[in-house]
Amino acid sequence: MATLPQPVSRREFMKLARWIAAVTGLSVIVYPLIAFLYPKDLSETPADPVKVGPIDELPVGASKTVDYGRYPALVIHTPKGLRAYSAVCTHFACLVNWNPDAGRIECPCHEGYFDANDGSVLSGPPPRPLDPIPVSTDEAGQIIIGEENG
Repeated sequence: MATLPQPVSRREFMKLARWIAAVTGLSVIVYPLIAFLYPKDLSETPADPVKVGPIDELPVGASKTVDYGRYPALVIHTPKGLRAYSAVCTHFACLVNWNPDAGRIECPCHEGYFDANDGSVLSGPPPRPLDPIPVSTDEAGQIIIGEENG
């Protein structure tokens, strides 16, 4: 004759629940601490140039946001040529967006507006222009950011 398993007592259940809560609480504190002490990458900009993609895939008036070190970069194909800037607003570090209808770079957080041709502040609270990133194309027509033109 088989014996049935004994039901868990209330005291044993509460012990188990306390252990689960303690482990969960400890992990909520320890994980961010470890992530802070051992970050994935501290470099502001990558050591090597970054390929954005073929120039044919970025028509005039279009933009593309790409990873560029610790922060993203915004690559815009303006009528005056390719431009690349840090996609981080100089006001409160919000991510900026390209508005092709208005022909300007916009920060959605506090209505900061930047010129697409030189990154200068058009209006709003940003204290300085967007940080420019060197942009060029290689022989195969790939857009490359992060190296000097030429």
